[in-house]
Amino acid sequence: MFDMMKMMGKVKEMQSKMKEVQAELAQIEVEGESGAGLVKALVNGQKKLIKVDIDESLVNTADKEVLQDLIVAAVNKATDEADIKAKEYMKEHTKGLMPNIPGFDLGNMFNA
Repeated sequence: MFDMMKMMGKVKEMQSKMKEVQAELAQIEVEGESGAGLVKALVNGQKKLIKVDIDESLVNTADKEVLQDLIVAAVNKATDEADIKAKEYMKEHTKGLMPNIPGFDLGNMFNA
């Protein structure tokens, strides 16, 4: 029984560390570009689109900021929905593999 308590303590420690690392991932920023730099995207370590920059030669300058904001919102909404569906899929396809232990959520462990 002592080993089980020790293991649960390690699991809680791991869950805490995973949450900490997830928060730190938000601080990582990476830029990608296409069209020889005409379109640039800034993404954080949580795979969230932060900013899109579209060269003015591609759009009406009056609409540029609105278009960029709409693209960021649409991509993040799609990403969030994909995460939800992935969690549902994982839950459905791993049912019965792990015992149902209150407070023991492996689902969040796989968010990168």
